[in-house]
Amino acid sequence: MKKQIRAIPGVLQAVKSAAAAILFSGLLATSFYLASPHEQSEAQTAESAPASRPPIGVTTSTQNPLQIAILHWYDANLTTQFTAGTAPYAVAFDGSSIWVANNGSKNVTKLRASDGAVLGTFAVGTNPIAVAFDGANIWVANINSNNVTKLKGSTGAPLGTFAVGTQPAALAFDGTNIWVANDGSANVTKLQASTGATLGTFAAGTFPAGIVFDGTNIWVANNGSNNLTKMSTSGTVLGTFAVGTNPTGIAFDGTNIWVGNFGSNNVTKLSLSGTVLGTFPAGNGPNGVAYDGANIWVTDFNGGTVTKLKASTGALLGTFTVGREPANAAFDGASIWVTNFAGTTVSKL
Repeated sequence: MKKQIRAIPGVLQAVKSAAAAILFSGLLATSFYLASPHEQSEAQTAESAPASRPPIGVTTSTQNPLQIAILHWYDANLTTQFTAGTAPYAVAFDGSSIWVANNGSKNVTKLRASDGAVLGTFAVGTNPIAVAFDGANIWVANINSNNVTKLKGSTGAPLGTFAVGTQPAALAFDGTNIWVANDGSANVTKLQASTGATLGTFAAGTFPAGIVFDGTNIWVANNGSNNLTKMSTSGTVLGTFAVGTNPTGIAFDGTNIWVGNFGSNNVTKLSLSGTVLGTFPAGNGPNGVAYDGANIWVTDFNGGTVTKLKASTGALLGTFTVGREPANAAFDGASIWVTNFAGTTVSKL
């Protein structure tokens, strides 16, 4: 276990120290994320969110694919810290609650977004490292047990555990299916969200650590090969695009793709055609990336801060102190939530 969590070289590297402690408590794969580059390893401002375009891509979903892609599960109308579990790493919003994957305690914590009250703690697999919402249920990637857990969003009841690739590190929902980036096997697994059935496994780059849906296609951040893979929802590779060093977190702002480059301390903004539109400084060890409808938030894993950038220009709007080793972020329609990996808390900004 290096200083990162290995599935995400930057973070996984920083996570390494934390992971190291956790490693000895059974965080074998986590150390992978905390390791360095793989082994080497969303408030809303006065500005309006991008206008929704007609449904495209996944049309079998009752949700507009664009809404799904930018994680707007609610009408966005809706620095404090709250206790979650050991080594909280990933975070997601389900429209009313915050879900935190506690990498060091084999469980996820559900918090009420309005006041941070704990609504439940639910067992999952070994070293949960990613969490996603499919409109009804919660999915958790367990990096050290090579599977994903599906929980009922309303109650936390287990609905199934499904085998995927080696060291699953990131999750995305396309409106119908769950996509899993398997950091250890250099591929992505496509699962039917309704049943958990495997629909395909597709090659990506080296150490895929992040994944996102843009309303039409899937983008994968390859931490070990310093690039992004763009593929259709049928798994066909549409392009590979160079970014910074050790890309980890990735997000879609309704128009463009943003990726945090853990190893080069910056974020890259790309058009959906893959053209680089800009590279912007973003703290020390940029790991998680989230969009709030107008701005991009980046967790600075090694700096204990989060960086806020204007999505339209990349201009720096502020740097905010949170807990130690902030790993990932999520937007709840009003506030940004950040997981503090080197501890047991999440910060609400």
